Amino acid sequence: MTNTESRNLKLKTVKEGLIDSAKLKNLILEDTDILDGIIDFGSILAKSVMSGNKVLIFGNGGSAADAQHMAAEMVGTYVDRRRSFPAIAITVDSSVITAVSNDIGYDAIFARQIEALGVKGDIAIGITTSGNSKNIVKGLKTAKHKGMITAVLAGENTTNLSGVTDYLISIPSTSTPRVQEVHGVIVHILCDLIKLELR
Repeated sequence: MTNTESRNLKLKTVKEGLIDSAKLKNLILEDTDILDGIIDFGSILAKSVMSGNKVLIFGNGGSAADAQHMAAEMVGTYVDRRRSFPAIAITVDSSVITAVSNDIGYDAIFARQIEALGVKGDIAIGITTSGNSKNIVKGLKTAKHKGMITAVLAGENTTNLSGVTDYLISIPSTSTPRVQEVHGVIVHILCDLIKLELR
């Protein structure tokens, strides 16, 4: 392969990634169910945190990073300085996660923390691109049992999430990177919706 051919292949890869991401976002722009779901959950999220309730956010892998990202935006300043909101990414305590994994099982790493930290009126947000993560489902079930509000940012497959979430924002794609890109945008939009409630 020549240098020109190699560069053209790389350029094609870059463009395809950007086009695929833009196509998915444009698809969501036309889906009133998804848009209404974001608005509805944004409203309940804002009301809950402004009433003093906390948010517990969790996911695996890249979705764990999204959980940490959301917690950082809520506790920090986001775009401009405003009051801090209580949000915890329960993906970050390696001692708790490894202890629970070793003593109980990996499926319980989020449920156990929700059992310890969550109270009625708090919000549990699970983030999963596959929709199949047993530890996400178990965490949401525990949250519902405690009277918490539950929400999920998911991909196209939501079969295992039925009955465990009050608010489901499902992205119509099975591509993990594309779904994660949209989840990142939604995290920012939710913070924007909270900011609107502060006006």
